[in-house]
Amino acid sequence: MKKSKFGCFITARTSSTRLPRKVLLPIRGKAVIEHLIDRVRLIKNTDFIVLCTSTKPEDDILETVARKHGIKFFRGSLKDVIARWVGAADEYKVDYFVEVDGDDIFTDPELIDSAIVQMRQRPCDLLKGPSNLIAGLFCACLSVEALRKIIKLKNTDDTGYWDFYFTENSLFDIRELLVENQAFFNPNIRLTLDYQEDLDLFRKVFDEFDTDINNVPSRQIVDLLNKKPELAQINLFRQRQYLNNREKNKSKVLLRDNKTFSE
Repeated sequence: MKKSKFGCFITARTSSTRLPRKVLLPIRGKAVIEHLIDRVRLIKNTDFIVLCTSTKPEDDILETVARKHGIKFFRGSLKDVIARWVGAADEYKVDYFVEVDGDDIFTDPELIDSAIVQMRQRPCDLLKGPSNLIAGLFCACLSVEALRKIIKLKNTDDTGYWDFYFTENSLFDIRELLVENQAFFNPNIRLTLDYQEDLDLFRKVFDEFDTDINNVPSRQIVDLLNKKPELAQINLFRQRQYLNNREKNKSKVLLRDNKTFSE
């Protein structure tokens, strides 16, 4: 594993539907995607950062943002996220990568660094966040070779719910990220951006810390929301909607025989 190369892939597009063009919405004069780039720059163990977006003209702006901030970028399929990641991995010779959703601007750099260390020490196909971890703090660390296997098996080009390919069958070696900070396990906090209420909360968090730079440690953000639960309540009701929507989309995960992995 010493020679394995690790990347940080930011997955983003402008064609979001629940909150249109959410990655470009402003928080204290800076776009959401720019705040996220500032945050992932705090990661120490990754070889480089790649903004993975689509080839659609409307996503030209994201390539411009990547160039402006001096990070790498890759443009691929709009709906086939897995193919987009493999394309980026091929271009930059990546063996493993940490996936950061373009709307998780409070993702925790320390958790990501820990994930890379854990993957180096004990490789697997997918190192995922614990199910009860606060939404938005960490997503996953993935093996590119495992994704190549999925590409051979899948029967759809819509792979936005890519994690079901791993979790709904027994083909892959999956482990959970070991998280020491128990404060990160809190069902009363939601830190991902899908709805207007999520954006409202994010803006209030920046205002509470009176900062234009997205470098406030996650533990301090969680502490703030524990001390001021009225802030956490702004978007908490959306978490159940988000989880219900994920379950409805599980049927999109298909094998070549048109059966779901779980059948």
